[in-house]
Amino acid sequence: MNLDFALFEYFSYGGLQRDCLSIALKCAERGHRVRCYTRKWHDDFPEAIEVIELGTRGGSNIARDQAFASQLHERLSKTQPVPVIGFNRMPGLDIYFAADPCYVAKAKRLKPFWQRWTPRYRHFRRQEKAIFSADSSTQILLLTDHEIPLYQHYYGTPMERFHRLTPIAKRRAYSKEQKLMARSRVRNEHGWRNKECLLLFVGSGFRVKGLDRAIRALAALDYTNRKNARLVVIGSGNPKPFQSLAEKLNVGDHIDFLGGRDDVYDYMLASDLLVHPARSESAGVVLLEALTAGLPVIATGACGYARHIAKAEAGIVVLEPFHPLIFELSLATMLATLTTNNWQQNALDYAATTDLYSGHQRAVDLIEQIANRKP
Repeated sequence: MNLDFALFEYFSYGGLQRDCLSIALKCAERGHRVRCYTRKWHDDFPEAIEVIELGTRGGSNIARDQAFASQLHERLSKTQPVPVIGFNRMPGLDIYFAADPCYVAKAKRLKPFWQRWTPRYRHFRRQEKAIFSADSSTQILLLTDHEIPLYQHYYGTPMERFHRLTPIAKRRAYSKEQKLMARSRVRNEHGWRNKECLLLFVGSGFRVKGLDRAIRALAALDYTNRKNARLVVIGSGNPKPFQSLAEKLNVGDHIDFLGGRDDVYDYMLASDLLVHPARSESAGVVLLEALTAGLPVIATGACGYARHIAKAEAGIVVLEPFHPLIFELSLATMLATLTTNNWQQNALDYAATTDLYSGHQRAVDLIEQIANRKP
């Protein structure tokens, strides 16, 4: 069958973008003809699928989103009806891959009340409502059950429209020698000492992912731990406010901002601890990737996949509601027991015996089932 995918923009280091490409390629492997509509594809075009760039129009994010949805609707209205699988919120989708948390709930929890009267809030609420309202027919692919009660509370979404996927980590295998080589290469490349304790932070959208929380926790460490610790930040975003915070707390020389990268896994092998104090995270694939790397994790209960960390006994999950002191004490506890705890081996054992990998395959199964039901 023919399938149309819709994604605002593709860049190789984006988690949502990698999900889109992987699912599209698996659909193509099953013999489906796949077209992917996007504003811009920031990479080589894959051979197995057709990429159609609609261009970037508009002077703001809202204007660009609206322009893309309008162009997409115009293009699709001139072609034979085909199931549309969207990876960003917009009207007219048959299937939506829900990687982001409920916007209305997140805004209510994290934003001042007056923002609910802004054009930005109204736009994103309207986009979300087009998918999750009880009147919509869009089928929803979810990474976890974490957000279902929120969508049902705000939009009355029928339960039968939710389809939960299995986890979507990439299966990894490496030898002890490969891990040591990656650790040596990464640290030598940046001039980091081998005895330095690397705290890895991975994620775009620094505030939502809790980078300021990680910086404050670093600054709260005792002198010895702080002296030997380095926070490595990988992800796209504006680092300036967080660099200013780090300088204010006298830990600016203990933090490195590396931007978005394609070799994140090498940094997991080279690091000692993943720090993920997210304010809102519907899933958090980076937590699963850490398990496959044998990297201990400290995360918040706001992450949908945090339950895997707790179940694996591969780190500490700081439960909601978040309290800075509890997180800071938990980080200090982990650093004090890294060499004596079994977190690393527990993570590897869990990753070897648990299905953390078939989510994209499950997504293709569901896309086929839903498309075959569509009149």
